[in-house]
Amino acid sequence: MADESQGPEQQEAAAWPEREGQEAGAGADGAGEGLELPSLPPEPPFARQYCVFRAGRERFCLEVLDIEEVVEWPPVTVVPRAPRFLAGVFNLRGNIVPVIDIAFTEGRRADLPPKHVVVARMEGSEQAAEMRIGIASDEVLGTHTSGEPLLVDEAPKDVPHCCGMLRYEDHLALALDLRRLVESFPVPVI
Repeated sequence: MADESQGPEQQEAAAWPEREGQEAGAGADGAGEGLELPSLPPEPPFARQYCVFRAGRERFCLEVLDIEEVVEWPPVTVVPRAPRFLAGVFNLRGNIVPVIDIAFTEGRRADLPPKHVVVARMEGSEQAAEMRIGIASDEVLGTHTSGEPLLVDEAPKDVPHCCGMLRYEDHLALALDLRRLVESFPVPVI
């Protein structure tokens, strides 16, 4: 117990030892009376937060730090003679953003457009400028924080834009790599 003649700052200092495992009120050699403080739980590994969404029948995820925002399906301008995966482009506060439909092989019904666009930002390099890319999404399932690494060995080999799989709750989601996505679905820089 702290000495009542001590000021509040000295009492607080006596309650919190300088070194881990040292008893409160003990000197540098550990001698003295006081209560032993419980040890702190170990630091969790670096946790990453992912945005999980569905495109077609498949679940995908991107790191939250790669996502600029998620918007409701905007008016999309179809680009003439564009590849099938390019749903079109839209204006996001003065920036033209191409929208990729990564579920285009499933044959989307024309009367059921996607509900959201996940707008991702890819940092540029010396040769290329920063790029925004929209990914058509039927449903945004939310965010998930994981301290576990992605399951790289379990990732499907026939999906070149996938860099691993995220295990969350009772589900798996394909983790997208933006650089691989742009290589797999090349869109002109607009």
